[in-house]
Amino acid sequence: MPDLPRVVLKPRRAQPFFYRHPWVFDGAIHKVEGDPKVGDEALLVTDKGDPVARGLFNATSNIKLRLYTWNLDQPLDDAFFAERIDHAIRLRESLCPSWSESSAGRFVFSEGDGISGLTVDRYGDWLSVQFTSAALATRKDAILAHLQQRLSAKGIVLRSEKGMNEAEGLDAIDGPAVGAEPPRPVFVEEHGLRYGVDLLEGQKTGFFLDQRRNRLAAARYATGRVLDVFCYSGGFGLTALHTGGAKQVIGVDVSETAVTLANENAKLNGLDSKTAYIAKPAFEALEEFAAAGEKFDTIILDPPKMTRSRHTVDKALKGYYSLNKLAVDLLPPGGILVTCSCSGLVSREDFEQVLATVVMRTGRAIQILEARRQSPDHPASISCPETDYLKCYICRVT
Repeated sequence: MPDLPRVVLKPRRAQPFFYRHPWVFDGAIHKVEGDPKVGDEALLVTDKGDPVARGLFNATSNIKLRLYTWNLDQPLDDAFFAERIDHAIRLRESLCPSWSESSAGRFVFSEGDGISGLTVDRYGDWLSVQFTSAALATRKDAILAHLQQRLSAKGIVLRSEKGMNEAEGLDAIDGPAVGAEPPRPVFVEEHGLRYGVDLLEGQKTGFFLDQRRNRLAAARYATGRVLDVFCYSGGFGLTALHTGGAKQVIGVDVSETAVTLANENAKLNGLDSKTAYIAKPAFEALEEFAAAGEKFDTIILDPPKMTRSRHTVDKALKGYYSLNKLAVDLLPPGGILVTCSCSGLVSREDFEQVLATVVMRTGRAIQILEARRQSPDHPASISCPETDYLKCYICRVT
């Protein structure tokens, strides 16, 4: 048995970890034996002292211990994380065997790949990397060096997630970390369209890769006049114009930067004569369209995460309800609603109940044509339900 600091669970709190859930929250812990520092290995044990798994410790985070291996003799050294990263990369190489300088994909998906706290997106020869665990970030130099060597990356950019630095005690600085600085923008292709991606200042790691297949699926149903709400760089609407039956797209985003980016992408693909983008809060825009008597044949709702805490799930559900009710009121009978939630704490059942409440209060019927998830380069772990986070419902409203 390894001689490591021990994190001792409270009675009757061990079951999720035998099922390999990777997060040990503060509320499940009885005591910590030893004096582990941020990033130190620790052994998780039951209240009776039975060993469960090995992880990395962080006293600052509410996730005190992130678990990585249930092989009690396996040290969490550089070789371990290199092999875990290689395992993730092999999946992506099988999903996209013909990689090019304009390809884009997620190559490491944190808990989905058994590497809690690490996200790696690849844009051609450039990598955008995000650490959401201060404990894992203590291995940053070795991880970045391995990623550059394994993927022959020209350069690696570090990105941080809003609020995560404070929650984890991360002293992370966004910007180039290894190799050359990427061009601004980097150009990628998706479904026959080109997009400019800003790896240094774009949202998340630069582009919403998880919606790739959903953008194409939604385009198959899109018709006529399309309203793309929370449009960001324009992906849903432009795909609807390029491959679907859309004739005109109006995009709405609160960010002036996003609206500029969407306009640039429309021009890049020769679709600017069929698009108009508005910088305005989504709820305000929807209410103004309703007051003006506007109608749309297709409405796409792809809001950012509405909750990061279980304490605010009810508030998020109310937000989803209001958003979807406003959209339904703008659709004629037979209109298409594409509605999404990327809030991992909002279950599919909860989201469907939101739509059922919209039906009850509007008197309109909603038929689900497709219920979709994130793209396969964002694999969900059966041991960590939170990784199955993206919900995309393509619906017909009558």
